[in-house]
Amino acid sequence: MKGVNVKRFLLWFGLFSVLVFIHPLSLMAEDYLSKGDGLYEKGGIENYKQSIDLFLKALEESPNDYEANWKCARAYREYGEEAKRQAIEGWKKICAKYGKEGMKYALKAIEQEPDKPDGHYYYGLNVGIYSDGVSILTALAEGLKGKTQSSLEKAYELDKMYNEAGPILSLGRFWAVVPWPYKDKKKALKFYREYQKTRYFNEKAEGKIYLAELLLELKGNKKEAKVLLEKASQSDEKYFRDWAKRLLRKIENTIAEKKAISHRTSNHRVCKGVYSPKGPIFISKRSSQSSSNFISIGIRIFSQ
Repeated sequence: MKGVNVKRFLLWFGLFSVLVFIHPLSLMAEDYLSKGDGLYEKGGIENYKQSIDLFLKALEESPNDYEANWKCARAYREYGEEAKRQAIEGWKKICAKYGKEGMKYALKAIEQEPDKPDGHYYYGLNVGIYSDGVSILTALAEGLKGKTQSSLEKAYELDKMYNEAGPILSLGRFWAVVPWPYKDKKKALKFYREYQKTRYFNEKAEGKIYLAELLLELKGNKKEAKVLLEKASQSDEKYFRDWAKRLLRKIENTIAEKKAISHRTSNHRVCKGVYSPKGPIFISKRSSQSSSNFISIGIRIFSQ
């Protein structure tokens, strides 16, 4: 009986420990997550920073919490992205630092739930932010191209409509900006066209700009690119509004240059020089008759 009583005591003590010590820690982690979510949803660089602090506190209480890890990765990415968009002093260092930290927490999320899109998606986005800070070439030298591609492709496979069709747009952007010899404009266009069919394309300026920029690179439908950029230039987001306006100016400048070249060409007369003992005679190629007359006039002038 004594042995039975000891086992019961240990069992009850264990349950009591869970209720008294571990369960409150879980509640604390949930509380931090809830508060972090609230700040993140408000948006803005300071709110993103504070949400990171709260997600980190949640991870202190529960290091293997899947939700806390991927949400931490998301907040790190958004902080870096906002620093870049606002061109905050030292934004490249911020992107490098926060992108790298975001990658770390995204990888933890992938380890815990490999069949969910969150970790894969935010790993890819954090590599993008990290690359903005250190340069794409540096990121490639560190072997991040393959990891980024596989992460975004996995997110696309698991749920391509995740985060407002984010995996579709991100894969398009990936193939559009990765340097030669990896760059693949055809793949980029394929994903952009797929994204264009979603309702999010009309709601956001980002996709319009990406597609228009690629169309200009491909020397494709300049008219379509211009229409897309004109819509994007009305965006509420200054970063994308300014970007669209820069590309529109580029189109206008290209058109103006072509007109100027065409005008100069139409007014240009191609001539060749013929020499006489008295000096050069210039012969126009407009017609054999006019050439003959011009030669006669030229000889008379130079022989006087």
